[in-house]
Amino acid sequence: MSSWFASIPSPGPEWQQIPIDIFGLHWRIQTYAIMILIGIVIAAMWTSRRLTKRGAEPGVILDILIPVVVLGIVGARLYHVVTHPGDYFYPGADLWKVFAIWEGGNAIFGSLLGGAVGAWIGCRWTGIRFWTFADALAPALLLAQAIGRLGNWFNQELFGLPTDLPWGLQIDSGNKAIPVGLPDGTLFQPLFLYEIIWNVIGVVLLVLIERKWHLQWGKLFALYLVWYGVGRSYLESIRIDPSEFSLLGIPTNVWAAFVAVVLGLVIFYVQSGRHPGIEPSPYRPGREWVRPDAEVDSDDTDLDEKDTTDDDGVPAGSASAKATSPTNG
Repeated sequence: MSSWFASIPSPGPEWQQIPIDIFGLHWRIQTYAIMILIGIVIAAMWTSRRLTKRGAEPGVILDILIPVVVLGIVGARLYHVVTHPGDYFYPGADLWKVFAIWEGGNAIFGSLLGGAVGAWIGCRWTGIRFWTFADALAPALLLAQAIGRLGNWFNQELFGLPTDLPWGLQIDSGNKAIPVGLPDGTLFQPLFLYEIIWNVIGVVLLVLIERKWHLQWGKLFALYLVWYGVGRSYLESIRIDPSEFSLLGIPTNVWAAFVAVVLGLVIFYVQSGRHPGIEPSPYRPGREWVRPDAEVDSDDTDLDEKDTTDDDGVPAGSASAKATSPTNG
């Protein structure tokens, strides 16, 4: 084994919570939750800037963010509980623990599913094209995920198989995820760190690819799914604490990563065929936002008329497309 001093230490239990005393009230905020919140705020700010550059109304991200965050959290917790039922449903279990998201246990694939539903709702509400929002979000989402993984470090979770590498991760011997029989001082693969590095590299690649090829119509988000799915498929395969379910000997989370890769490839192929050109507007037809100081000229009008369908393939001139008024919700 590597020397205990040539390894990555994990924060002690005292670092998992931050005590706050206000007006005689005592609060304990989970460090895990703080890291997730920081990631959400940074992702929202960057996504908002990217949407604004595409012609969206400044601040429209706030109307989309509400259902995204709420359903993303619900989906993350639901997916984790469903794939780890033994941790929550057993004789004498406190069923309220199912809702204790501040104690850790939130699955990113569940968050993606719930967040996608929330994004669709928010985009329908504001008139923003769903795929425009997805592309604007893609690199920011990877960055937020990288920041959130620091929360796993504070919670001493998301670690891999034992290792003798010099960057092995120290985990307290009382951690319930450690397999029985391992000697004290065993070091583990720091999967949280691997994912942080993988995600940051992905952020750089997505930004560079977007600048060079101007990917739109959901194609940049498709590459996000491929990149993230490839990385997670490996990390989940060497994880100590995988989901309790498996198919053909492969853990559920690895299958979910495979699905993300396939879905990304399908989206890229389909959207490349349907929309080879540039988006005329970040808004669905009939929901465009016009800056108060902007003058509508014939060139802009002609450009908008070239886009004859919305994200769902509904003709721009149809009654359903005209039914909604141009508002940002």
